[in-house]
Amino acid sequence: MPGHAVTTRSSSTLGLLLGSRLYRRATVSLFFGGLGISMAIPQLSLFLVQDLHASLPVAGLFFLTNLAAPVFGFVVGRWSDRLTDRLSLFRVGAVVGLVGWVVMAFTTEVWMAFAVNLMVLGFAAATGSLIFAAVRDQLTHAPTGADSRVMSTVRLGFSLGFMTGPVLGSVLGGVAGLRLTLIASGVCTVLQAVPMIGQTVTRAVPDRVVPGDGAADRDASRRQGLLPLVTFLGLSVLAMCGDTIRFAYLPIYMELQLDTPDWLRGVVISVQSVGMLVFIPIMGVLADRFGAHRLVVVNVLLGVGANLGFMAADTELGLITATALNSAMWATLGGIGVIVAQDLYPNGIGLASSLYFSALRFSAAIGGIAGALGVGWLGVPGVFLIPALLCLVAAVGLMIQASVRHRTPDAASGSTARSMDSSTAERHADFSAAS
Repeated sequence: MPGHAVTTRSSSTLGLLLGSRLYRRATVSLFFGGLGISMAIPQLSLFLVQDLHASLPVAGLFFLTNLAAPVFGFVVGRWSDRLTDRLSLFRVGAVVGLVGWVVMAFTTEVWMAFAVNLMVLGFAAATGSLIFAAVRDQLTHAPTGADSRVMSTVRLGFSLGFMTGPVLGSVLGGVAGLRLTLIASGVCTVLQAVPMIGQTVTRAVPDRVVPGDGAADRDASRRQGLLPLVTFLGLSVLAMCGDTIRFAYLPIYMELQLDTPDWLRGVVISVQSVGMLVFIPIMGVLADRFGAHRLVVVNVLLGVGANLGFMAADTELGLITATALNSAMWATLGGIGVIVAQDLYPNGIGLASSLYFSALRFSAAIGGIAGALGVGWLGVPGVFLIPALLCLVAAVGLMIQASVRHRTPDAASGSTARSMDSSTAERHADFSAAS
């Protein structure tokens, strides 16, 4: 291990964060990104029904536009992996996000809102993930010995913004109206580019295994390289789609069957957000200690317990316990999962990052479909059996993938992007000064 990595290992995560201009800026930028998204999302269904006069079933179909998220994730990721500095594309996406939310605020027809979310905001959301790719680039140039902790701590910026946004959105919507709330969301979206003005991070190019001379050999190598990432993303979607079901049906269960007071319903729902703030730094430490991939497997199993808890609990305390388990799973998927994705495809950090966070949006649409079908078959709270089973399938699949990966001689290739050759080591001081 390089000497500088040994010295930074003893530094605190907060010290590493505060000591790097990039990490500080990325945290602030992600705060505004989370704020902009969460201000608008809870208000969108209300906007469609009240301002655009959509029916409730049509409003429910709105989030199916997220099914296109992987397409934008692939395009944006591939594009960024061809740029010298991928943050330039991130800044463009922030401006596009402002335009998208302003256009959304002035729409007069339901189909226009669908089109804006599908095309404009879909692109903007995909570019937001490039912050994580830029952070990974910097960690490749200047390893810290605590890379998972750095990445998860930077991710806390988004979580703080995502927690704050619904409160601000609700207050602003009641005072100024839903259309102005959407414009405010656009302003927050473009503000995420402000901390990154003047910031550059040279795209890291890891060592590669040279494929055969033929075009067929190169295509086969590319497909083989993408397969572990695509497998991981598919299994992660199965684990993540239960959150849509939780948001949709847990409040109904508490209202209609448990007669839970309004304030206590809010407490139960908010436990996940608060829990993530606690668990994300812990998961960063555990990922550095035991490995990110193994940690994801264990915490997806917690998701099985959480959803079974939602189904079986007949008291609010039981629901709070289940929500805490769910927040531990989401702290891992939200803060550590992107590290696994980047490790699985080190030759395309931008693609891995954008596809992973596109999978978050995609899972919301899948969860909506699964919930709509499941509640008809199983009712409430029986519908939570579906995400429990999906988490179990995901955990088994991730466990098999992790076992195969760690047995394969090429398994260490995922960490290639973290290692530096001699020339990179010589440039370490320059990168540290730039950050």
